[in-house]
Amino acid sequence: MKKIITPACLAICLSAMTATSIAQLTQPNEEALTRLYSGKVYSPYAERNFPERPLWGDNHLHTSLSMDAGGFGNRLSPREAYRFARGEQVISSTGQPVRLARPLDWLAITDHSDGMGFIIDVLAASPLVTQYEQGARWSQGFRAGGQEAVEATLDLIKTFSQGKMDKEMFANYSPGSRRYGTIWDQVIDDAEQFNNPGEFTAFIGFEWTSLVKGNNMHRNVIFRDGGDRARQVVPYTTFPPMGSTDPLDLFKYLEDYETRTNGAAMAFAHNGNLSNGIMFPVDAQYTGKKLDKFYVEQRAKWERMYEITQIKGDGETHPLLSPDDEFADYGTWDVGNLDLSEAKTDDMLAGEYAREALKNGLVLEKRLGTNPYKFGFAGATDSHTSLATAEENNFYGKHAGYEPSPERLTHPFMKNENGELFSWQQVPSGLTAVWALENTRESIFDAMDRKEIYATTGTRMGVRFFGGWEFTRADVESREPAFNVYGKGVPMGGDLPPAPKGAKAPGFMVYALRDPIGANLDRIQIIKGWMDSKGKTHEKVYDVAWSGDRKPAADGKLPPVGNTVDVPTASWTNTIGASELTAVWTDPDFDAGQSAFYYARVLEIPTPPWYAYDAFRFGTEVPEGAPTSQQERAYTSPIWYTPAGK
Repeated sequence: MKKIITPACLAICLSAMTATSIAQLTQPNEEALTRLYSGKVYSPYAERNFPERPLWGDNHLHTSLSMDAGGFGNRLSPREAYRFARGEQVISSTGQPVRLARPLDWLAITDHSDGMGFIIDVLAASPLVTQYEQGARWSQGFRAGGQEAVEATLDLIKTFSQGKMDKEMFANYSPGSRRYGTIWDQVIDDAEQFNNPGEFTAFIGFEWTSLVKGNNMHRNVIFRDGGDRARQVVPYTTFPPMGSTDPLDLFKYLEDYETRTNGAAMAFAHNGNLSNGIMFPVDAQYTGKKLDKFYVEQRAKWERMYEITQIKGDGETHPLLSPDDEFADYGTWDVGNLDLSEAKTDDMLAGEYAREALKNGLVLEKRLGTNPYKFGFAGATDSHTSLATAEENNFYGKHAGYEPSPERLTHPFMKNENGELFSWQQVPSGLTAVWALENTRESIFDAMDRKEIYATTGTRMGVRFFGGWEFTRADVESREPAFNVYGKGVPMGGDLPPAPKGAKAPGFMVYALRDPIGANLDRIQIIKGWMDSKGKTHEKVYDVAWSGDRKPAADGKLPPVGNTVDVPTASWTNTIGASELTAVWTDPDFDAGQSAFYYARVLEIPTPPWYAYDAFRFGTEVPEGAPTSQQERAYTSPIWYTPAGK
C-alpha cells in the first residue's frame, strides 16, 4: 500500500486520527472492539499513560549575555526572551514590536558559557575590561556603533575562535570569579521565575562553545533540575585552565554534576556541518586519539539527541552523501568551518551530517560494542536575538544586525578569501516537538532522554512514528491509535523488540497532520540505513504516503506535488497537498541479520522563503540565485533494529 489519505483532523494533537466509524465496521471481532475501547474505565480519556500531544519548544537560544549576541547589538535579557517565548509582545533590539503567532510550550536559554556577561561590561566600558588592550579596543568599537561595532564583534569572535583571548582579562568572566558567579545566579533566577509547571517550562542550561581552530564542536547542556541543584555548579567552559575543548571533559563535568547533586543533565551537539569533518569521528578524535570503548560509551550516555536543523544550516544529509535523495539539498551550508578560517573539502562531509553518523554508528557498535551516534532529532533556532522566531513570515535573523530591514539582504552574512555565505542562506529553523506526559522540566527532559521527540524546520505539523512486528491497516485507521500501538510496538527513539515467531519484517506506522495555520503535506518518506555482512553501510529513501493521485515513475521516483507559490505577494494556496497523511509500511528489503535504523521525514508543499516576505513588505528584490520556494519538513527520531544475539 503506497498511499493513504484521510480527512483533516486536528485531533492528532490529542493522539487521535480520523477513523473508520464503528458503524462501518462489519461484524466486529473481539480484537477490533478492544482497539476501539480498552474497557479499563468508561472514559477513554481517563488514566492514560502515554503522551497525548507534542509540546513545542526551542532548546538553543541566546540573549544579550552571549558575547557574540551582545556584540552584534542584542540588548534583550533572558527575561525578555522568556516573555516572548510564552507569547507576549516585546520590542526587539532594533526597536521593532514583535510577537509569535503561537506561544511555545517550553524554552531553553543556552548562552555561551565562555565569557558569559563579558559583553555587558565591554559596552559599559568597565575597568575590568578596558584596562586590557583587547578590551579597550573592543569597547571603543562597540560604543562607536555602526560598522565599527560590527568589525569589533567579528574581531572578538575570531580572537575567541582561535584561542587568543587575553587570559588575565578573560579570567574575570570565567568560573571562579565573583562576576561570573553573580551572572550565573541571575540566569538561574530568571529561569526559576518564568518556569510555571503545567503551563510553560523554562530550562536552566548553557552552551559549551568548543572551537578547534574554528571547527565547530559546540554542545548545549540542559539540566533536568531547578535552581537548588544548578546553583551547586557553574557552567563548564572551554577556556583553560578551568575549561577544555574536549567533549570527554564536558562529559566528566556532567558526571560530576550528577554525582554531586543527585540531579540529571544532558548534552547535545549542533552544526556538525561547520566542524570540517570532526563532529562525528569514526577512527579517531580531533586530538588524534583513536576511538575506544570509553569514548563511544560516554558519547552514547550523554548525547541523547542531536540538533539536526537550525539557523546555520540543516544537518540531515548532504547531496554528495545522499546522491539518490532528491530532497537532500535543504538549507545547505558547506563553504567552510564556523568562522570560515578553513574552506570545506568533500572528504570532510562524512563526519558532519546526521544520516551518515547514524550509519557509522552501526559500524562503531559492531567494532566497539556501543553505538555512540544513537541520538534523537531536535530542532532549534540558535537565534542570537533573544527571539525564538522559526517562521518564514516572522523571521528576525541570526543576530540583531539581521533583524527586518530593507538592507539586511544587501550584504553577505560571512565572506573572506575562503568563501561566502549569503544573507538569504540563514535558515528560519527550527523547533523541537516533545511527546511528554506533562509540561514540566522533568517530563520534557525524560522524553528527550528516551528520544521520543522530532525536529521541524519551523512548521508545527503533528507527527507520530511507531515500529513493531504486528501493525495492520486497522491500527492506523482507528480513531485512537495510540491506545493500541504503544502496546504493539515502540515510538520514535526506541529499539524494535525481538521479532515474534513467524514475523518476516518489521512494520512502521506513521501519520502526520499539517500545521493548523500552515501548508498542506506533500508526502511521508521513511529513510532506512543499514550495515551489510561486510560492514558496509547503505541508505534508501522510501515514499510511503503522498497526496493526490500521483504514481511513481519507472525509476521509482514520485512526481513533484506542484507549486502554488506566488513570489510577488509571498503567498501560496492549499489547493494541492493533503491535510493529513497516514501509512502502515513494511520494509520490503528487510534482512534479519543486518543492523538498521529507520526514521520518517514529512514534507510540506512548497511555500515562500523568508526573503520573499522581505521583498514583498519592503519593496525590494529577491536576491539573485536564491530559491523562490522551499519545502519545510519534519524529521522523527529514528527507530533501531539490532539482530538477535548482537
